[in-house]
Amino acid sequence: MTSPEPSAGAVGTVEDVAELRREIERLSSSASEPAPERAREAARRLLHALGTGQVRAAERSGTGWQAVEWVKRGILLAFRAGSTRGFRPHPEAPNPDFGGSTFLFFDRDTLPLRQTRGEEENIRIVPGGSAVRAGAYLAPNVIVMPPAYVNIGAWVDEGTLVDSHALVGSCAQVGKRVHLSAGAQLGGVLEPVGARPVIIEDDVMVGGNAGVFEGTLVERRSVLAPGVQLTGSTALYDLVRGQVYRALPGRPLTVPEGAVVVPGARPAHGDFARAHGLSLYAPVIVKYRDASTDAATALEDALR
Repeated sequence: MTSPEPSAGAVGTVEDVAELRREIERLSSSASEPAPERAREAARRLLHALGTGQVRAAERSGTGWQAVEWVKRGILLAFRAGSTRGFRPHPEAPNPDFGGSTFLFFDRDTLPLRQTRGEEENIRIVPGGSAVRAGAYLAPNVIVMPPAYVNIGAWVDEGTLVDSHALVGSCAQVGKRVHLSAGAQLGGVLEPVGARPVIIEDDVMVGGNAGVFEGTLVERRSVLAPGVQLTGSTALYDLVRGQVYRALPGRPLTVPEGAVVVPGARPAHGDFARAHGLSLYAPVIVKYRDASTDAATALEDALR
C-alpha cells in the first residue's frame, strides 16, 4: 500500500516547514470547519514531512524533551479531514486473497500506510503482517520483524530493531541502535497536544513484553528486563543509589542513563495485605550498565 505522492506544495526547505506550520495552526485554530481540500493538502504535506524526517512530534531542547504541538495538531487535522474508506491490496501483492474481501483494511483516506522504498532507504520490513502508517519515520538500517506496528508520528532512528509483536505507538520517539524485543509496547499519545510521548534514547534494550507508557523517558544505554512496566504512576526504586523516581508535574518518570531495570515487588500496606502476604509490582534498578551488560545485550551486526 502506498501513500499519496506529495503535491506541488510539498515540504522541502526550512521555509516550507515554517509555512506548513503556519497553515496547520491557522486551520487548527479556526472556529469554523476548515475547507476540506485545504485541510487535506496540509495533512498530506505534514505526513510527507514526518515520513522523511523533516519534522518530528517531539524534540529535545535545553530543557529536555518536549512535544511539538503544531505537529500533533496537524496529525489530528489529518484524522479530522479524512473519511473512512477501504484500501485495496497493492497490485503487486503476491497473495491478494484476503478472505474474500476486496479490501485489505479500512481507515481514514488521509492516513494510508507509509510509502517505503526499502532498497533506497536501506530499511528491511520482513514479510508476515507488519504495518507502518504514513507519517512514521524509519531511518536507514531499521529492521521491522513481523508482525509489528509503527503508528503515525513515530520516529525510529538508525540501526533499531523492532521485533515481533512490538508496538511503536503514535508519536513515540526511538533512538539509534535500540532493540525493541518481542512483544515490547511503547504507548502512543495524540491528545492533549502538549502531552509528551514516550521517549527511548540511543542504545536502549527493551526486553520482551516490557511496556513503556504515558510519556516515560528511558535515557540512553538503559536496559529494561523482560516484563518491566513503566507508566506515569509507577514508582521506580534504585537499589544502587538509594532513590525513588516518580513522575512529577511537568516531568515524566525517567529511567536514568545506563540503568538496568528488572520487575520487582514491595509489600502492600495495611493489616489485610499483611495477613494475606500481598505485595505490589515495583520496577527496581539493580545495577548500572557495565561490560558484562554490554556483552549480554549486544546487537548482532550480521543482522544488519
